[in-house]
Amino acid sequence: MNLKDHFVSDIPRRKFLGLTAKSGIAVMAVPALVSQLWSCKSLVSEDAISELDTSLLNRVIKKALEKGGDFAEVYVENRISRNISMEESKFKSGVFGISKGAGVRVIAGDKTGYAYTGDLSEAKLLRAAEVASYVALGAKAVPPVDIEETTRDSFISVKIPLKELADDKRLEVMQRANQAALDYDPKIKMAMINYYDEIRGRTIANSEGLYLRDELPLLFFIVQAMGVGNNTRHMARERLSRHSGFEMFEEVSPEEVARRAAREATVMLKAQDAPAGMMDVVMQNGWGGVLVHEAVGHPLEADNIAKEIGVFTGKLGQKVASDVFTMVDDGSLPNFRGTTNFDDEGTQMKRNVLIENGVLKKFMTDILSAKQINMERTGNGRRESFRHIPIPRMTNTFIEKGTDDPDDILASTKDGIYVQSLSGGSVNPVTGVFNFTCREAYLIENGKKTTPVKGATLIGNCMDVISNIDAVGNDLAFGPGICGKGQMAEVSAGQPTVRIRNINVGGSKAR
Repeated sequence: MNLKDHFVSDIPRRKFLGLTAKSGIAVMAVPALVSQLWSCKSLVSEDAISELDTSLLNRVIKKALEKGGDFAEVYVENRISRNISMEESKFKSGVFGISKGAGVRVIAGDKTGYAYTGDLSEAKLLRAAEVASYVALGAKAVPPVDIEETTRDSFISVKIPLKELADDKRLEVMQRANQAALDYDPKIKMAMINYYDEIRGRTIANSEGLYLRDELPLLFFIVQAMGVGNNTRHMARERLSRHSGFEMFEEVSPEEVARRAAREATVMLKAQDAPAGMMDVVMQNGWGGVLVHEAVGHPLEADNIAKEIGVFTGKLGQKVASDVFTMVDDGSLPNFRGTTNFDDEGTQMKRNVLIENGVLKKFMTDILSAKQINMERTGNGRRESFRHIPIPRMTNTFIEKGTDDPDDILASTKDGIYVQSLSGGSVNPVTGVFNFTCREAYLIENGKKTTPVKGATLIGNCMDVISNIDAVGNDLAFGPGICGKGQMAEVSAGQPTVRIRNINVGGSKAR
């Protein structure tokens, strides 16, 4: 299996632009016309989601089950997005995207049939249902229940709606971030700013009688700053992302995001080559949680468990980690990047304790895998768009906070590596082997963080790592990212300050 099948990243600019431009219609604006980009509003209605007639949805579901099957579902999506980039203090591009369509799924035993269409006419929806139904040919049919509108708890609040936002506000926050990065230090020679927002409308109806509709706003803001000096250069990144309205920038200013990036870009100009070998690693709170997202989270997704592959197969209820280690996936954290009101199958988002005090308690499931392993639906059925089937995916995944003081964790570590920021990494979910690149790291000498180092990587096996965590701080924090598993998903990863004993650190010189 290719390790890059499962990865998480803090999203370099090129990948960001590629991912966010995947819309059914994309209108590109040249630099001089970026400020006029929003005239494209007239191409769509004000409503981010179209309400389909419930009688039509019932007919589509009935059509999907006419050849047999246990379950049928219609997923309708309407996405309106804006993506702007700024480089060298100039607006370089803007994309206004519109994507609209529906997918029909049929489950028959362990088999899944899926078909999608960008045309929401009755004829096309019924044709998609017919195509999806062939997977159930000859299977016993479970009669569908007529759909009835359902409600779910809401975890997304909006104070300043994106659809009502004055156009120049988007450009203003980019300009403010750009100026703050350049003003931070003369060594900052260039800043790159990416702004993305979207409103995604969802309608979900299924043969169990479920009928749900909602509208999800999403903001994603990335600042990259390049520092130059000491005959080297370093590109730093900071991200800010939430399911919320534009009030995100009132809670965390664009200047703060830019200054964080600029600080890293200047500090790492002094970095020396990282040593290699087995050593203790202290990881700062926040985005370092991507390590357990990748190394532990993916193997806990139930599609692999249903296939009886992966390092956690057959270990439910067993001790798999140290006593101080508790891991949680929680899709109900208010306004977080990985949060929605319900997953893309309609299951309520909630807090799921996966590993508690070292004992494996639960796997992350979607509808199909929950049935296969006889476990509850945990609200982790997610899809990139209407073009994709839902699969078990993480939401906001983190190491639960402990009781240790972060300063004491560092002071009691004689020597090793202090990891302040990871770029991302990848894992083989079958073997649990992972690797991560450290973007900002330092030597630990006599309990103190000292010289910055470059080129450090963390390499290991997930079972060894979670067994070797012996200190967990009380300073839980999060960072936003994008997770790849054949499809892309918005996630948050988090952790307090933690110490991992005796992990393999790759570097370019001997200790």
